[in-house]
Amino acid sequence: MLKKILLGLLIVAIIAGIYGYSAYKDVFAPNVPEKLESPFLYISTGTNFDNLLEQLKDQNFIKDATSFHWTAKQMSFVKPEMRAGRFKIQPNWNNRQLINHLRGGKQATVNVVLTNERLPEDIAGKVSKIIEADSTAIDQLLRNEEFLSKHNYSPETVMSVFIPNTYEFYWNRNAEDFFNKMLKEHDKFWAKNDRLDKAKRLNMTPQEVYTLASIVERETNQNDEKASIAGVYLNRLEKGMLLQADPTVVFAVKQFDLRRVLNKHLEYDSPYNTYMYTGLPPGPISMAEISSIDAVLNYDDHEYIFFCSKGDGSGYHAFAKTLAGHNANAARYRRNLKARGKR
Repeated sequence: MLKKILLGLLIVAIIAGIYGYSAYKDVFAPNVPEKLESPFLYISTGTNFDNLLEQLKDQNFIKDATSFHWTAKQMSFVKPEMRAGRFKIQPNWNNRQLINHLRGGKQATVNVVLTNERLPEDIAGKVSKIIEADSTAIDQLLRNEEFLSKHNYSPETVMSVFIPNTYEFYWNRNAEDFFNKMLKEHDKFWAKNDRLDKAKRLNMTPQEVYTLASIVERETNQNDEKASIAGVYLNRLEKGMLLQADPTVVFAVKQFDLRRVLNKHLEYDSPYNTYMYTGLPPGPISMAEISSIDAVLNYDDHEYIFFCSKGDGSGYHAFAKTLAGHNANAARYRRNLKARGKR
């Protein structure tokens, strides 16, 4: 009888040992492959556990789905909605390590780089490739008058929110999250280097400064002459002259590949056509680099009211105080083009 009892106990112990070893392997044995095609796992908002399990299998983040499922149950990780985000997965992690990381580990951020986008839809298209929010949602938000008015912006002025730079985001951000982050970054930018005070001294709002900066941005690629061009436009504004900025006409007709503005373009009736309407256009004609914004705030105080390209291939402009001087510069421009075989 004792032998039977001992044998039974031995069998139970063996079974328990086997089960315990199996459970130990399920929890602690490496289950993430040694080599991953990509270390980044993207869990979309609203993903449930079954969706996540399928994703882990399909994208080869786990070798054994059954052991992961069992461990997830033991760790109370099975939820109707999983934590969303972008997570960097380490090779050879076990199920416990993987679950702990997905449950509470630090998300891997993404970088949103904004440079010289022209329109809200350009920003929406670029950003939607980097964060979870789709382009339609971002674009619609940037055109939503009711939403923008709460932040003292409009569809015409909203581009002035965006300061070209590289911004760090969590991947699972929606359109409103994106906009709010950009507002905070915008306010940080304007709080630095006495920018708000400089705008006040110009009797301009940050939005107006940005609008003028966007024109300067499209007039020249040479940072060291931006302040001079800003000075020309500020002189024209002070005198009540038309700005007569070709980039605003290009924006008005929405022909961004236009190489030469012709008379037919100058006759296009739009509040953005500064050959027809005095003052600044209703809003920016593109994003403006920081160098262009600061060029307006720190403009060159001179008496020039005209400028034109030198035409010598340098990318620089010639400035004039009088129409006669401007006409002489324009004639020199044409001669330079002819000498270079450009006309």
